[in-house]
Amino acid sequence: MPAKVIEGENYRFTVMTDYLMRIEWAVDGQFETRQTYFAQDRNFATPTTVQVHWHRQEHELEIETDGFHLYYEGGPFSDKTLWIDAKYGYEPYFSRWLFGRELIGGNLFGTAQTLDEADGEIPLAEGIVSRHGYALIDDADNNVILENQELGPQNRDQTDLYYFAYGHQYLQSIKDYFKLSGVPPILPRYALGNWWSRYYAYTQAEYQALFTRFDQEKVPFSVAVIDMDWHQTDIPISEGSGWTGYTWNQALFPKHQQLLAWLHQKGMKVTLNVHPAAGIRSFEKNYPAVAQHLALDAETKEPAVFDLQNPAFRRAYFEDVHHPLEDEGVDFWWIDWQQDRYFNNDGFNVLKALNHYHYLDNQKRNDGNALILSRYAGPGSQRYPLGFSGDTWISWESLKFQPYFTATASNIGYSWWSHDIGGHMIGSYDPELQTRWLQYGVFSPINRLHSSDNPFSGKEPWRYPVENRQIMDTFLRLRHQLIPYLDSENIKTNLDGVPLVQPIYYQYPEMDTYYDYRDEYFFGSELLVSAIVNKCEPQLQQSKATTWLPEGTWYDFFTHQKYAGEREINLYRPLGQYPVLVKQGGIIPMTESAHQNLTTLPEAIVVNIFGCADHEYVMYEHLGDQIATTTFKLTQAGHLAVTVVDPKQIVPSTRTFKMAMLDGPKLQIDNRTIFAITQEGVSPALNLVQQTEQALQLMQIEYELKRQIYDFICGHQNEPVKIINFINTKKRPELTDFFSSLVAQL
Repeated sequence: MPAKVIEGENYRFTVMTDYLMRIEWAVDGQFETRQTYFAQDRNFATPTTVQVHWHRQEHELEIETDGFHLYYEGGPFSDKTLWIDAKYGYEPYFSRWLFGRELIGGNLFGTAQTLDEADGEIPLAEGIVSRHGYALIDDADNNVILENQELGPQNRDQTDLYYFAYGHQYLQSIKDYFKLSGVPPILPRYALGNWWSRYYAYTQAEYQALFTRFDQEKVPFSVAVIDMDWHQTDIPISEGSGWTGYTWNQALFPKHQQLLAWLHQKGMKVTLNVHPAAGIRSFEKNYPAVAQHLALDAETKEPAVFDLQNPAFRRAYFEDVHHPLEDEGVDFWWIDWQQDRYFNNDGFNVLKALNHYHYLDNQKRNDGNALILSRYAGPGSQRYPLGFSGDTWISWESLKFQPYFTATASNIGYSWWSHDIGGHMIGSYDPELQTRWLQYGVFSPINRLHSSDNPFSGKEPWRYPVENRQIMDTFLRLRHQLIPYLDSENIKTNLDGVPLVQPIYYQYPEMDTYYDYRDEYFFGSELLVSAIVNKCEPQLQQSKATTWLPEGTWYDFFTHQKYAGEREINLYRPLGQYPVLVKQGGIIPMTESAHQNLTTLPEAIVVNIFGCADHEYVMYEHLGDQIATTTFKLTQAGHLAVTVVDPKQIVPSTRTFKMAMLDGPKLQIDNRTIFAITQEGVSPALNLVQQTEQALQLMQIEYELKRQIYDFICGHQNEPVKIINFINTKKRPELTDFFSSLVAQL
């Protein structure tokens, strides 16, 4: 059914939903109907509450829905002739927008093209989620997308705005944004594992030795990234830039096809870094084919100038240059484009074009498993995952910004950021920082360890003290054990239009408190993460994450400790633990072993169930474009029904489920599958005395004070008020804060 359209000679208002409207002005009266880089599907169902009034109260036109009220005085658009009131007047934010004026506060922001050289917080562009109830997307400068998927001319409209007036219906606004602009595609499973990336001139032998050692250390990786030194970089200045290259450096990689085959045999995928700005020059291996197809003068070494607007160049670029490399074993490309300021293409955004054409090309050659790694190019970029966020500094300030940056990107639908986990450059050796950053990486969309070519800045765990190294190894293994959960949430992002990472205010938009916790976010439907972004408290030897627990009962993912919600709590964690929480009844599917080829589905699934509640979790699995589902339906009384739907039989026939009930009664299982199900025993959570003993062992305080605290808690372990009163007598604020958090579970 069509949307509601109200138009005149030069204007057109399209009410797409009761909360979303398109606003156009075209001098020639020819309005844009084609797809653009941003707008993919404008065919929404007819909104139900539209009222159109002509010549009412001296206004030429009024349009009113449940979400907004538009006033138009006629003539060219200006702040005197066009304004809209969103029907969400949230104090202190004002809901009226006047055409051409900046929005007045309240926007919760979106994301940025790059974090290059960032040492902490940077400005962010606006998103579509706003506390004042409305937001705008400007589509007037985008290129159209023609029926053959070629990027065409710019949008013919002089004004082409999308006005979102969803108030605090944040998730609904994101879902409609995805319908309009395109949902993120399903990522291949391998992309959800650990990535190794480094700007470093490895030799082939060094690269194989690196992954051989990772195997010996039993640390899994699924993606091998080879940065720019894979190709020739030392070239004559007359041949362009050494940053651009497509010919393997034989001095470093004398048998590169053997290396690629070896990595594939280990179950890994390979991506190479490309900086395409200098085009294809005469020294390249594939230059003769390019020169022939483009009718270049090979004798004078005429270059194939980089020009994605030219279909002939594009064809040579992909078919003569990239495809032969892919045939040798390159799975996808890391497109490192930073040259926008040097390219004036008269309304043609090169980064958008690179993302568009590269993703579509990879999609054709890898049906159901397309992928690129590139930079964010504005609204609509969610259709071309993944995002490379750029070269950050190695600092606590950089780490502190990343959880907020990643969650906030969901406000513009950008779910799949890949950060340089551990930071790229500058900085100093800090094992604690690297450990906490890696832990964050495990609970972020893509866990890509990265560093610069400095010989001392590598992120190999064995470069750090044994305690840090063991923790890093454990968390890298955990990332691969979490693949069933991560892949399920990956598929839900595509099917349901729900971002993987969500700020906590998405679920509780009316609660002012929830907007203050920038380091906290939902990670899929079941996990709540409160990132550690500050150094440990020296005397406590634990780090603090100030956390808001939403209503209900919550379990610590690692220790299984239980907390009552609807309050702020300081979660102290030693280096080996991280504040990850699961609501009562939450279900987390994992693998038993971290060592699994991620291009296949696991035979055994361990299903961790955190207490009993009425809850349903659907675990999605996919191979290519085939999807299977396993539904776990839990009741508060401990009944669990398990149903598998696998139309294409992609689940291994030997699949087993191991149910791990972490708190509550023994499960009563209704097995509606052909697969075997068993129940696993789980170690109980530590009691208060045991937790106190562990914490005191780490603390750098007087031995006698440790004994006094331990003895008192042993005698009053069920009396939290007495415990805190006793701790207060020691006049040590850090101890009061810590033990207040510890006894909060009582």
